[in-house]
Amino acid sequence: MKPTDIARGLALLLGLAFAASSLASPPSVTVYKDPRCGCCAAWVRYLTQAGFTVTTHDVSDLPERKRALGVPAQLNSCHTAQVGPYVVEGHVPAAAIERLLREQPKAIGIAVAGMPVGSPGMEGPNPQPYEVKLFDAHGEQVFERY
Repeated sequence: MKPTDIARGLALLLGLAFAASSLASPPSVTVYKDPRCGCCAAWVRYLTQAGFTVTTHDVSDLPERKRALGVPAQLNSCHTAQVGPYVVEGHVPAAAIERLLREQPKAIGIAVAGMPVGSPGMEGPNPQPYEVKLFDAHGEQVFERY
């Protein structure tokens, strides 16, 4: 076998490995929400349409759960999720979750504070700009702007 044949074979294998990894489905998302919240259900539908596998839990202890997961009070929204080792608070776009999982920063998670109009699950007229914050036990920083 010639060295060029070996190189072509390796390139083909690497290409197949890359294609297989890009086809892998996103990890599952576990969402904790109030059973009466319609925008939470809309965000779950949005994530499902984006290809995530979502499991929801209607809970009555949401504020306590947020505290236990390390969500700072100033970043609170109406629902809290866990994906992989991270917390996802509020109406976070799927692309931001995918980036979080791809880059794997040292953090507790990401959040969209409040319920900004125009964020996933909060679609409506006159969307407003909003930020996705990356947070840990020491503070927060802008992760993405929409």
